[in-house]
Amino acid sequence: MPSGEESPLAHTNDETSNMAISTISPPPAAADAALFESVESTDLVGLVEAQLTRAIVEGRLAPGSRIVEADIARRMGVSRAPVREAARRLERQGVLVAKPRHGFAVRTISVQEIDDLFEVRLSLELTSIELACRKADDAGIARVQALVEAMVREANTQPQHHRIANDLALHTLICELSGNAHLHRIFMNTQTEMQMIIALIDAVYHDPTAMAETHRPIVDALVRRDPEAAKAAMRVHLEDAWQHVRALFVKQHGAAPHPANA
Repeated sequence: MPSGEESPLAHTNDETSNMAISTISPPPAAADAALFESVESTDLVGLVEAQLTRAIVEGRLAPGSRIVEADIARRMGVSRAPVREAARRLERQGVLVAKPRHGFAVRTISVQEIDDLFEVRLSLELTSIELACRKADDAGIARVQALVEAMVREANTQPQHHRIANDLALHTLICELSGNAHLHRIFMNTQTEMQMIIALIDAVYHDPTAMAETHRPIVDALVRRDPEAAKAAMRVHLEDAWQHVRALFVKQHGAAPHPANA
């Protein structure tokens, strides 16, 4: 309640009456406070989720690592409740797994899961770029061009998590320009897993500028509104990333068969 305003309950000493009044007819200020508390709480969970995601993507929380709610809450200066809710969100996204009596842990990634994700990503993004060539307006295409130019220009000066975010933002924008809301929604549901994979891609390419440059053929075809050339460029881009990520993963975790269409 704002400072200086007299409580509507101040004129009665009857505790029961106070409870009844409070329950049946909360003052407007109290209702507003409850509403703002809800919004603040939701934002806090989102902030915790973003911090956890970044720690996972950057490898500070390695696959298999246990999420110690009390420790994370202490480090972030929050209670355990938003940490727990953020962990539940990441579990729904497939990034964390719940372990009975042990809370949450970072999901381990297998070669099969890398293959599965790239197969889905290929299907989604080939469709996205084809539709974008037909449906995107000139302003949208200009946004794609500007983003790629910024990625190339700033590649050597940005930290890894910014490069990963920009890479994902570019592919998300192309999906948005497809004009297919359902396709965009499916793509968004894979974002955190994609960030984990893009982090592996970023580790493969020792020249961040060269990595950013690999997007140019896709954008050039989009500017020409040539769907076949755009699809071909997107396929080359994604399959090259797939093979590099797979090779790095196998090197770190052991041999495995090659993907069927890589």
